[in-house]
Amino acid sequence: MASEFQRRKVIGVFRAMDVDGDGRLTEADFQALAHRWTAVAGSVDPERLTSIMTGWWPVLRAVSGPDGDNAVTLDEVLLVVEGLGEAVDAVSGTADAMFEAIDLNGDGLISRSEYGALIETWNGTPAAIDEVFPRLDLDGDGHLTRDEFRTHWTEFWAGDDPDAPGTYVFGALAE
Repeated sequence: MASEFQRRKVIGVFRAMDVDGDGRLTEADFQALAHRWTAVAGSVDPERLTSIMTGWWPVLRAVSGPDGDNAVTLDEVLLVVEGLGEAVDAVSGTADAMFEAIDLNGDGLISRSEYGALIETWNGTPAAIDEVFPRLDLDGDGHLTRDEFRTHWTEFWAGDDPDAPGTYVFGALAE
């Protein structure tokens, strides 16, 4: 069972993915999210990004079972998140594709402004990043490397430590 922290951490991401706001994720939500990302992506191959993003749909759908509604609830997403500690390769692959999408200028680094674009693209609205970015930029050099981003991404999806910097990879936690 997901902890209250995991629920709080994932609910903001779930809301961002739920394009029509009906409280359920569908294949159309995943396609819309992939479209939103490919429209702004940096150096990542758009087909690869779409494939990775929409590739999570069948994984989530399988967990929801044969209930006939062809949709996934927050609780069902949390069931998948609980098992991501054993799926580190899949999580890392997604992190790498997201890194390439966020690295808008292709310099191999994510700047503060590129991170802001991540949050805005993911959530569909601008968000304050001045408090969050320094939590991720551990060495204070003004950018995130691929390895730093991969670590934070994995901390978010496969971790349960509220003090981990990766807790904030998608911005401030939902209330």
